[in-house]
Amino acid sequence: MQFKDIIGQQEIKAQLIQEVEQDKISHAQLFLGQSGYGGLPLALAFITYLFCENKSSSDSCGRCPSCHKIAISQHPDVHFSFPVVLQPYKNSDGALQLWREQLSESVYFTPMDWLRRIDEKERKPIIGSEESQEIVRKLSLKSYEGGYKVMVIWQAEQMNTDCANKLLKILEEPPLKTLFILVCERQDAILPTILSRTQLLKIPRIQTEELKSHFQKHTALTGAALDSILARAEGNYLAANELLGTHQELDDNRDLFIQLMRVCYKKDVIQMLDWAERAATLTKARQQIFLTYSLHMFRQSLLRNYTQDLLTKVSQEENEFLEKFSKFITGNNLFDFTQTFDEAHYNIERNANPKILFTNLCFRVMRFIHFA
Repeated sequence: MQFKDIIGQQEIKAQLIQEVEQDKISHAQLFLGQSGYGGLPLALAFITYLFCENKSSSDSCGRCPSCHKIAISQHPDVHFSFPVVLQPYKNSDGALQLWREQLSESVYFTPMDWLRRIDEKERKPIIGSEESQEIVRKLSLKSYEGGYKVMVIWQAEQMNTDCANKLLKILEEPPLKTLFILVCERQDAILPTILSRTQLLKIPRIQTEELKSHFQKHTALTGAALDSILARAEGNYLAANELLGTHQELDDNRDLFIQLMRVCYKKDVIQMLDWAERAATLTKARQQIFLTYSLHMFRQSLLRNYTQDLLTKVSQEENEFLEKFSKFITGNNLFDFTQTFDEAHYNIERNANPKILFTNLCFRVMRFIHFA
């Protein structure tokens, strides 16, 4: 993985390169940001640059033996730790081949993508106490090639308390030339004692123009349709990729949203219940995409109201609907709408009953829409 392969994040790339060039590398770093922002790809590119035998001032060479070993996830001094389902894996080593397969397919992936790969039942994975013992053991050995030893802990927020506590000493006083890179999405889920021992590197959203440039090169979608998708993605490559992959279903999302707003505005309880039934039959992924789409439409409505349509990014069909609908989204109810749809997205991820969830959503929307 090279820096040139990463979408956007120019400032972060320059910062990481500078660390290596000035030999001022913090021994424990926490890369914080959504998976779609590129935290893991940045960590891999950083490691590749660190080990590269022929690095330039802007990137690794991509051709030397070290670059090749890291590219196939088989460098003897680069170790990985990640969440696994304890039965049958016990620790990361048991799923290492699956991890290599994942990285060879794409370095941009979500925790759910990983879970589906390792467990068809989608049971909750963790980084447990046995994992901490393996981490300490591996890092206590001498470097195979005489340089750095690196431990990448992906989804570090999934470490249980026992595992995290057992790593405190080695995080604070690591062996010489040992580098920890923790990659996580939620800072609040990391123990304060871990946070205090790491240097925090916040991975920001990818700039919309950088995402747009990438997708213009790799997809046929252009114009307002692409702008609408990128606005919904909010700087998240994975979210944008998912929305592009379901482009044929965008009309369904729009129609579903319009129908919800109309039946709730009319206070037609029978049609509201029918709508909830329809939404409940969608797949879990489609339900989440619809809720994300709805949040996008609320934000675009507010932008239309307060910027005279200067900043909205919607398709022609969406724009026609917003001409009449946007006036119902104001500062009085926007927070209620966004909080409700965010909660629904969160609860679907945790397997809430979809019929009850969407029925409740309908009645809350009915209340909010009349509070403009």
